[in-house]
Amino acid sequence: MADLTQQQWSEQLEKDDNSVILDVRTDAEFEEGYIPGAIQIDIYNGAEFLQRAKQLDPQKNYYVYCRSGGRSGQACMLLNSVGIKNAYNLKGGIMEWKGETTN
Repeated sequence: MADLTQQQWSEQLEKDDNSVILDVRTDAEFEEGYIPGAIQIDIYNGAEFLQRAKQLDPQKNYYVYCRSGGRSGQACMLLNSVGIKNAYNLKGGIMEWKGETTN
């Protein structure tokens, strides 16, 4: 797991052809807007989060974000615990995201 600044996260993501963007916020938060291409798994639903995390491809690189960076940090540690080595936390979350969003 690595905590990346907004700039590091977006630059690394742009160059990564093996990437998955993962939004770990609630359904309501996701509907307010998300980073294009993101798949959503709500970390507050712990059992479902772990079940879905175990189904993810461990060979991919996961770029994880939430509202402010706290939940996504926890999510990265959980992803690591189920065998996903490359999980990158967006410091500051979507609140500080200057890139594109979709509603």
